Amino acid sequence: MSDPNWWRQAAVYQIYPRSFADSNGDGLGDIRGITSRVPYLMSLGVDAVWLSPFYPSALADGGYDVDDYRNVDPKLGTLEDFDELVAALHGAGIKLIADIVPNHTSNRHEWFREALASPKGSPARERYIFRDGKGPDGSEPPSDWESVFGGPAWDRTEDGQWYLHLFAPEQPDLNWDNREVRDDFLKTLRFWSDRGVDGFRVDVAHALTKNLTDPLPSKAELGAEDENLNGEHPFWDRDEVHEIYTEWRQVFNEYDPPRTAVAEAWVHATRRARYASPDGLGQAFNFDLLRADWNPGQFRSIITTNLTEAENSGASSTWVFSNHDVVRHATRYGLPPAGDGKPTGIDWLLSGGTAPELDAERGLLRARAASLLMFALPGSAYLYQGEELGLHEVADIADEARQDPTFFRNPGVEVGRDGCRVPLPWTADGPSFGFGGHTAHLPQPDWFSDSAVEVQEEAQDSTLNLYRSALALRRELQTTEQLDWVPTAPEVLHFTRSGGWHSVTNFGTDPVDLPAGRVVVSSAPLVDGKLPADTTAWVIAEA
Repeated sequence: MSDPNWWRQAAVYQIYPRSFADSNGDGLGDIRGITSRVPYLMSLGVDAVWLSPFYPSALADGGYDVDDYRNVDPKLGTLEDFDELVAALHGAGIKLIADIVPNHTSNRHEWFREALASPKGSPARERYIFRDGKGPDGSEPPSDWESVFGGPAWDRTEDGQWYLHLFAPEQPDLNWDNREVRDDFLKTLRFWSDRGVDGFRVDVAHALTKNLTDPLPSKAELGAEDENLNGEHPFWDRDEVHEIYTEWRQVFNEYDPPRTAVAEAWVHATRRARYASPDGLGQAFNFDLLRADWNPGQFRSIITTNLTEAENSGASSTWVFSNHDVVRHATRYGLPPAGDGKPTGIDWLLSGGTAPELDAERGLLRARAASLLMFALPGSAYLYQGEELGLHEVADIADEARQDPTFFRNPGVEVGRDGCRVPLPWTADGPSFGFGGHTAHLPQPDWFSDSAVEVQEEAQDSTLNLYRSALALRRELQTTEQLDWVPTAPEVLHFTRSGGWHSVTNFGTDPVDLPAGRVVVSSAPLVDGKLPADTTAWVIAEA
């Protein structure tokens, strides 16, 4: 039998397909492009690849508006191309995790087109959430709710009804009280599992079930999401959502090894464990470090809390600093903390990357230290493409080149997420820095030349080679999921893992002593044998 627990301490590499590698020169990354880079992924040392949506889509939300859940976007390839990618990854010993988007379809999905062509109250409309409007002529939306991307959460159809979309208007929410919806997604899970997919990343996992009985609460009455601790919010983190994932788990367990899943659930820490239950999805993203400042107290508290939660739920924790939705952590750590709970980097993006001033060198130094610390933690480490190159966020994208709906729906409030989705640089020069084609679908900055893969492969101290060394050591050194803290100064985080190896991170300004032993990897050079500021080192105790 295959190892059913491979995911518990896996290093998972997220690929945003349209920005990874382009095989046919049209400026858009594709499935064959990913297949061509499997040797690179193997040399990096990851255990699994998480593939962001590759389904047919109009890209109203970067592929998270899905036209057909059981096909590949023709711009990205074919199902046969996908099968070849699975075979290539598995041949390299790498698992594949597919993104699945169950909260909403696209407005081009055959179900939604059928719903619009069908009358009020029809079975086709019952797959979605349609409501009559308010006011004498129904011209006012059912509630004043706002979508996550800004603007109203309801859109009106030609016959006068309104449909709910918690995200873009092109992403109508499904009605998960409908048995047909539930059964169709079970079919989708089996479709991809039968093709060799090893697991699923579940988009907006906390939003599927909804209670929309009249009268609907106002926006003011909804309250803050973090205050939703009783499972009774109309659409976020309702207790009934776990009935769905219990059914999914039954499907996952039909396979050898059982298919895995990880929930993207932006919920209060005390409610995360249910998503990570062995009877449910098995894992849930822990975004706490991603939202933390470069602060040892915050890091230690987050690590301790999440390891305890994982132990209590029977899952393993997940750790992540960057993904397709947030400012890259090399940039965040080079900016002053935003404060007031606001994500660091949003104001910087609005300024076009001019204010506050970015300390790019310090940001990268801290990002390298943070990543090395993450690789030492028990649990799964999730990497986002390009972070192994130390890439910064691209801030100065011209308005006419932007694609993210948040830019268009929240003008002057958010610039959007295009800056972390710019296609990767593979070569130091040439069209699109080796991405493929003469022009990438998002503009690449000139400074990408110094960060290209071919440049970093030749530099022993590059971020790419740091990641390769750390991931190889991680696989060699990790045994149990135990971590023990070592008492130290407040500005230092020091813990040991089973087998006698240490991880030490210096958040302070002065160099600090390291424990006795052999330093096997360090995120920056030591200074007279000491660990300098903003640096992590791993030390193996001498026998």
